[in-house]
Amino acid sequence: MEKNRIVLDTSAYSEYLKGNQAIKIFIQQADEISLTPVILGELIAGFLNGRYEKKNRGLLKDFLMSPRVSMIEIDEETSERYAIIVNYLREQGTPIPTNDIWIAASAMQYGLKIITTDKHYLKVPLVLVEIPA
Repeated sequence: MEKNRIVLDTSAYSEYLKGNQAIKIFIQQADEISLTPVILGELIAGFLNGRYEKKNRGLLKDFLMSPRVSMIEIDEETSERYAIIVNYLREQGTPIPTNDIWIAASAMQYGLKIITTDKHYLKVPLVLVEIPA
């Protein structure tokens, strides 16, 4: 049986913290949950702007300690995939936020399904995207 391997986009993690049941189910059903340095940076930047920085950092630390959660590297292969996606989206006239291109490149590289609330990921070919209702 194939493992359920996901990358949890920043928007999905934020919704999870807010108690979004659909995203909670995706997390519960995942065999492996990945985050990237880009996602981590976006989350921390958001925490710095919020009133609950210490609490949110603690929740993230606990989340990262789960044996099902791992950080994946961004490397030369990720950069190649990033460049291909950027050029494709430019040719299509459908740009998406730069950080999300990095996340999509990582998902593509590692064969992960992106769990997100951002529909613009659907513009990226060759990545699996799930937008919980």
